[in-house]
Amino acid sequence: MRAILGLIYRNKGFITFMLCMVMFRSAVADWNVVPTGSMQPTIRIGDRILVDKAAYDLHLPLTSLSLWRRADPARGDIVVLDSHAAGERLVKRVIGLPGDRVALIDDHLFVNGVAADYRPLHIAGIRDDRADPARYVEESLGSIHHAVRWSVAAQGHGLDFGPITVPAGQYLLLGDDRDNSADSRYYGFFPRNEITGRATRVALSLDPGNHYLPRSERWGKALQ
Repeated sequence: MRAILGLIYRNKGFITFMLCMVMFRSAVADWNVVPTGSMQPTIRIGDRILVDKAAYDLHLPLTSLSLWRRADPARGDIVVLDSHAAGERLVKRVIGLPGDRVALIDDHLFVNGVAADYRPLHIAGIRDDRADPARYVEESLGSIHHAVRWSVAAQGHGLDFGPITVPAGQYLLLGDDRDNSADSRYYGFFPRNEITGRATRVALSLDPGNHYLPRSERWGKALQ
């Protein structure tokens, strides 16, 4: 026991630093590896994303207990959540807020009776396009603009829904890769208390399809 206490004393600076880092990552900011393509082209497979864990709540470190609700997720936010229904951590985009009436018809989004606008985009470098060719568009709803991927093969066979009303305390979340995302179309609405933070930018990116070489053009890229 004396030897252990001596070891702790000699390394107290390092131990304090590590404890602070653990608490910081638990309650303030963290980074996550993205292993799937459900948010392509916004987030690509192999991206390491920064997550602002204090964007919506100030949590007691190492717990999910909210000490202070700072804000609620806004439409268009990219959120990270620990989903009970999915049994894993998800990264999705907020589409429907509590009380919103949302529909997806022929891959076109409607929120509270307002149709989103779509403009063709040219996006290259998505490896999934080799086996599953896709169209890319900018989806615009009010002041919110972001890229969406539509699978050519899935055209006319998408997972349309609605119109449905988002219940109080719940959110409707979708992936930007609309035909390759397990989201609210599979799991239903997501509770507010499962949302743990907001993804803000790409910290760094490694290409798993190219020997994990760095994609330096994506490092520090803001997510929108």
